Amino acid sequence: MSVLLEIDSLSVGFDGVPAVTDVSLTVAAGESVALVGGSGAGKSTVARAIAGLVEPTTGTIRFDGVDLVAASRRHRRELRRDMHLVFQDPYASLPPSMRVREIVAEPMAIHRLGDRTQRRDAAMAALEAVHLTPTADYLDRFPHELSGGQRQRVAFARALVTRPRLLLADEPTSGLDASLRIEIVDLMAELAVTQNLAVVHITHDLALAGHSCENIAVMRDGRVVESGCADDVLKNPIHDYTAALVAAASGTTQEDLHVRST
Repeated sequence: MSVLLEIDSLSVGFDGVPAVTDVSLTVAAGESVALVGGSGAGKSTVARAIAGLVEPTTGTIRFDGVDLVAASRRHRRELRRDMHLVFQDPYASLPPSMRVREIVAEPMAIHRLGDRTQRRDAAMAALEAVHLTPTADYLDRFPHELSGGQRQRVAFARALVTRPRLLLADEPTSGLDASLRIEIVDLMAELAVTQNLAVVHITHDLALAGHSCENIAVMRDGRVVESGCADDVLKNPIHDYTAALVAAASGTTQEDLHVRST
């Protein structure tokens, strides 16, 4: 797999206070990588730096070989059409007054892609990709008429409609019950393969990360303290903090999460 996203020695600070320090990460098309850590570890700041919502202090972020930090504003804007950030709370992030068909098609309207019919067709294809079928049953619903899991699937459909190459999912299972969390992370793993997406999954839940991602980077206090193959990190943690996360995750059984053992 060819590397699509490459972060090298990324640091981000706010008002002189470091939030992320010397983070490096690579993600290939079709690959899922988890950023794992507790609150304040810097995971979401990394995602926001990739998406261009915060400016790095130092370091580089290369997307498809282009340094996003050094690129012109216009070039960055064009490249970031190929990225989409899925937020933690789908109810807060989905406009309550818009129907599902409008919500999902909105990125196409923003980027002036397609006509009305093409946008509707693309919205239906995206809903089908996230298993909200029959799609006609969902097009005219409002967010409050959907369950939490369905709302998050709509958020993923909205992310897919412009056919991005990179998906940034920031705690996408927060607030969902155990069975729905598994469904959503399984969906992300499926989309990485079927849509050839590079996926960065930000989570505090190491067990879920091991269930859905090939590789894991563990963050603490703004730094990556351990990274590697998901199975290696889960079975043979090197850093004490990772070992503590593994111990905390052991309360969720392998049977519940279907954690890969191969």
